[in-house]
Amino acid sequence: MSGRVLRIAIIDDHEIVRSGLRHILEGDPEFAVVGEAADGPSGVAMVDMVRPDVVIVDVRLPSMQGDDVCRLIRERVPETRILVLSAFGEDELVYRCLLAGAQGYVLKDIVHFDLKQSLKAVARGEAVLDPRVATAVVERLRNRESAGDVPLSPHQYSVLRLMAQGLSNKQIAERLFLSENTVKGYVQEVLRRLGARNRLEAVMIANRRGWLN
Repeated sequence: MSGRVLRIAIIDDHEIVRSGLRHILEGDPEFAVVGEAADGPSGVAMVDMVRPDVVIVDVRLPSMQGDDVCRLIRERVPETRILVLSAFGEDELVYRCLLAGAQGYVLKDIVHFDLKQSLKAVARGEAVLDPRVATAVVERLRNRESAGDVPLSPHQYSVLRLMAQGLSNKQIAERLFLSENTVKGYVQEVLRRLGARNRLEAVMIANRRGWLN
């Protein structure tokens, strides 16, 4: 990636975080901030429009979790790399983001030099894991085939989580940028895989097995 400017986008609901990241990057001629968004849906649309080299995604966003944002970006703009921005105690969400296609994650208190090096590494296709919390996430990835894992595809799991929030098929479709018929198919497959007779029973089974924690 040497010799050209890295185009960076930022998705974070806190203006102070976006401003801080922008301040770090805009003073360096190797980086250009080409887009910002404060929530998941507008963030996905923004990345689809500006097509940055790397997008920094907050793991917790209003209206859409970070892993759903990562999944949609990977589907719509597969050439864009994803660096997840996390706080301590969020290894479960970060784990899901990595499974959804993120190339790495850093903590929000990362120093200027490390952030820039992490962005360059991700742009080169390398994995970046903050060493302070990497152990827990790597252990989850190592044991992902254990009996307690969710027997659903990432999209089916996203639909299940939104079902648990009481959203209708139409609302889920809007949230995940899918057609209502596609969501209906996912719901039916979730019920089949869980052996549930209806949506409520599926959510109860998932809760009992600890899949919605």
